Amino acid sequence: MSASPADLVVTGCTVLVHDEEERIAFREDAAIVVREGVIEAVTGAADVAGLAAVERIEARGQVAMPGLVNCHTHAPMVALRGLAEDLPTEEWLNDVVWPVESNLTEQDVALGARLACAEMIRGGVTCFADHYFHMDVVADVVAECGMRAHLGEAYFSSQGPQGRERSLEFALGHRGAAGGRITTALAPHAPYTVTDADLAATAELARSHGLPVHLHAAENRDQTDTSLARHGVTPVEVLDRTGLLDTDLLIAHGTGIVERDLPLLARTGGRTAVATAPRGYLKFAWPDTTPVRALRAIGVPVGLATDGAASNNSLDVWESMALTSLIQKSTEGDPRWLTSRQALHHATLQSARAVGLGARVGSLAPGLRADIILVDLTGPHTQPVHDLAATLVHSARSADVRTTVVDGRVLMRDRELLTLDVPAVVRELGDRLPGLVDRSHGRRIQEYDT
Repeated sequence: MSASPADLVVTGCTVLVHDEEERIAFREDAAIVVREGVIEAVTGAADVAGLAAVERIEARGQVAMPGLVNCHTHAPMVALRGLAEDLPTEEWLNDVVWPVESNLTEQDVALGARLACAEMIRGGVTCFADHYFHMDVVADVVAECGMRAHLGEAYFSSQGPQGRERSLEFALGHRGAAGGRITTALAPHAPYTVTDADLAATAELARSHGLPVHLHAAENRDQTDTSLARHGVTPVEVLDRTGLLDTDLLIAHGTGIVERDLPLLARTGGRTAVATAPRGYLKFAWPDTTPVRALRAIGVPVGLATDGAASNNSLDVWESMALTSLIQKSTEGDPRWLTSRQALHHATLQSARAVGLGARVGSLAPGLRADIILVDLTGPHTQPVHDLAATLVHSARSADVRTTVVDGRVLMRDRELLTLDVPAVVRELGDRLPGLVDRSHGRRIQEYDT
């Protein structure tokens, strides 16, 4: 460890680490040393007692964790939070969301993205995978607020070839932006809104340009049943025959993945992952959830997500972690699955891998980027601590995150946001809401018919 001043030292905390077999472990009375955005050392607090640092955080009573990754969301949709409640999926999309989205302007997207980033930073999310429109604006917000993001410009086949071309242009133009904090993907919406020809063209573009793909697929069992009835194949089989399973692919939701899909997912030619957002599945009363156990058995990483706040009402990955554990226990009929330590693994390393960043973030170890959150466990709802993993998953809340660090930069300290002005965003967004939510025009950007 260098004797020169560190950029950041976090000391006195308990650090969540992964051992050589990737099992969750905790190192007590520890310290993290950061230089130039990279973790230089995870060591004992006594070892850094005399080390000079530009910034020092004393973190007694707190747990240092890798920043959480929201593996699938639509950040600007926070502007629609609570607008379409208690509706089936098709009515939610056709009668409210897609008509309202036809009103979206770049300014609406920018304001929504700022509000979403503030919410995620306060909840310990350091990276998010976004799939939406006007993504160049979202990229600007990411650069401004200091987060990490995996971004894709969404498109439908109804937009013609221009939609796919815009998705490619964005992905090529913004990958590596914000000092490397932005990675990009091609983002066809879903097999039910994008033709096989466009999906195949997307797969070819992905291979040609070294880009991953992020899309919705087999979101629910109805979509799978409809695809089988109309076309004789499941949505995952569509991804296979169009070549998308030979790309680095992030599949959103996958609650409609069935037994016949698993062999295809097990032998993909690229890095395939699935993002699960369980709160939305409960709200829409979908009968199934993401088959985490089956996917994990065939080596497919499952990352945690929230989806957009229009369906989920929040961007709280902490809640997604607890719900994933609980729903998996109920679905599998096995209280031993998903354990708290397994849930933490999904929330950290598996989520990082799902968005293609497992070699850079997802654990706290020398050489990885310094994406760190500090969780305060001194509150009455987290005491006493008999099992630290269980306390983190089932007792702690997103509001217990005290400090959020990305690339070694402190974005929130002691619950104070340092890079975003939330009151100003809320005021301006409030002024724009009447025009944004107007549906009297009768337009919609797409039709949900699976």
